[in-house]
Amino acid sequence: MEELIMWFITLLIFPGALFIFSLALFTEYLFRKLSARMQKRMGPTYVGPAGILQPLYDLWKLLHVKEEVVNKYSMPMLAKIFGLLGLSAAIAVLPLFPLSPLRIYGDYDFLVYMYICCLWIPFMMILMSLSMPGPYTSVGVSRILTFVTICEPAYFTALLVPVAITSKNASPIYSVFTASKNIWQYWINPYTFPLLLLALISAIVSLQAKGMLQPFNIPEAEQEIIAGFETEFSGPILGIGRLLHDLDITITIIAIVYILLGGPYPYPHLSIPGVIILVAKYLGIVLLVAIVKNAFGRYRIEQALYVLFKYSLIPAIIATILTYIYLLI
Repeated sequence: MEELIMWFITLLIFPGALFIFSLALFTEYLFRKLSARMQKRMGPTYVGPAGILQPLYDLWKLLHVKEEVVNKYSMPMLAKIFGLLGLSAAIAVLPLFPLSPLRIYGDYDFLVYMYICCLWIPFMMILMSLSMPGPYTSVGVSRILTFVTICEPAYFTALLVPVAITSKNASPIYSVFTASKNIWQYWINPYTFPLLLLALISAIVSLQAKGMLQPFNIPEAEQEIIAGFETEFSGPILGIGRLLHDLDITITIIAIVYILLGGPYPYPHLSIPGVIILVAKYLGIVLLVAIVKNAFGRYRIEQALYVLFKYSLIPAIIATILTYIYLLI
């Protein structure tokens, strides 16, 4: 009974739905506030202290106030189901990380994480869009699929580097938990430091594309009147879609912080130095992504694919090949 209660707390409170939803909305707030400051605007200001509750207020308006506009071929209930499945998938991977008080880990659990986050979440977004068809929906969906074919393999390959390195002398092998606890030791190793640096660069570029942030905001068509994958979204469906988008970004940042940067280690989670290091790494990634987001204009799709291939997929492949050469020595 006690274990059941602990799992209930883990999945619904910490680090489950309540925590990860709050962190996703806070991350959106940081992006909006940092972007506003870089562009000499105020950003979120009025709702909550320093505007911190603005993303929550926007979500509440979409879910409870805004009208849900549908056409003859719309399937809003199906779109909501796909969105909720995507949200559930984002929550389901949290017990794989050391952050969770109850953890699930074993050999090759890294593949479970990649399956859920690299396939399940983006395809739920795509199915949401296809459930609300319109004249321009297929354009936005085709753009997402085009990005997925490069950014998701690049992201997988980038995270494979630390997972493979830490599997050499620790178990379980190819595990998110093992990589998170041990990767910090390899950042101070002169042989593995360049490999991890290449993987980190690749992961950051992939994060920009996975999150559809500038200069890779092509699937959202933010600088166009039409043709984004959210063209037919409105009301609650738009709210669920945006929350799923924010969760995807948040989970990706958490994975980079833990698998590539080692989370709070070598300090425990509950120690003051561990908390400071963990928060600093998370905020550092957010700041870096925000700087890139505001430093570049929106690419054309062929430009974006070229940049993804050159600065994400190629470095990740090189780092992976060198990693396995290192492991064989």
